[in-house]
Amino acid sequence: MRAGRDGDVAVATAPTAGGTSLAIEGMTVSVRDLRLVDDVWLHMSPGEQVGLIGESGSGKSLTAMAIMGLLPEGVSAGGSVRIAGESENLVGASDKRMSKIRGRRIAMVFQEPMTALNPVMRVGEQVAEVMLIHGTQPNRASARRAAVDLLDRVQLPDAERAKRAYPHQLSGGQRQRVMLAIALANDPEVLICDEPTTALDVTVQAQMLDLILEGVTDRGTALLFITHDLAVVATVCDRVLVMYGGRVVESGPVREVFTDPRHPYTRGLLDASDLDAVDARGRLQTIPGAVPAAGRFPAGCVFRNRCVKATVRCELLPPWTGTEQRGYACFHPVGGNSD
Repeated sequence: MRAGRDGDVAVATAPTAGGTSLAIEGMTVSVRDLRLVDDVWLHMSPGEQVGLIGESGSGKSLTAMAIMGLLPEGVSAGGSVRIAGESENLVGASDKRMSKIRGRRIAMVFQEPMTALNPVMRVGEQVAEVMLIHGTQPNRASARRAAVDLLDRVQLPDAERAKRAYPHQLSGGQRQRVMLAIALANDPEVLICDEPTTALDVTVQAQMLDLILEGVTDRGTALLFITHDLAVVATVCDRVLVMYGGRVVESGPVREVFTDPRHPYTRGLLDASDLDAVDARGRLQTIPGAVPAAGRFPAGCVFRNRCVKATVRCELLPPWTGTEQRGYACFHPVGGNSD
């Protein structure tokens, strides 16, 4: 059941070890009384690969930070986030509790490794450290050997030598490989990748995607892949959530959403990503207007000030139509009745 969408009240329960790796129910992110992310629901099974897409400013990274308990000072989360085998709601959990979860049960590959890695610590020691902190290796010598093995598995050239390098001595693609090694070091149940290939060239990007898929497939890890690149989602993910204005406006299997989108925003993203499609004047397709600043999206349907199908009715919040696995929130869906 979905609270706040169909009027039912959902009772949050801990995910079962064999059924759900990550359960997000009614999650919100706010600054004082300003809601930045609202009513996010997501249940992920072991080994499932889910994409979270939307333009910059749609709330994707805030959602990831809320899941990880890494929101900045003054920004708070609500709702429920649970992982398999943990009865405690991670929203509002203490830093002490989250320090035992992050890097062990749930891990993240950040967009910019140069700010995520310790600049004054050799990369091999950084990989070893995360295993020592969580006790998945018995001693430092064992952790160091495991670190070299991980660096080799993510195809860092000459891992034995590379372990002694500092982050600034590596290329962008090599630093991302180190971040992936750190994220996979303790075999987490859930891996979140936040735009991990954005700054990489096409060849290195393809290699990173292969490594990520190989890493999660071998371990049965649930993958939440955050990106604005629809082609990457089509390559990596089984299911996709479309986010705009801090709300999930459509979700479903990638093939269904990309071939038969129901929300006008999803349709706009797909049209804008097609470099062969042009309008009557020979210009590439675009979504009208721009993404508003955080907290300044219109009430009701968050997309209505950019939607050509918007009516007065869109001043109300559209209900969720369908199921969590395949649904949308729109009064005037693509291919539907626009009355």
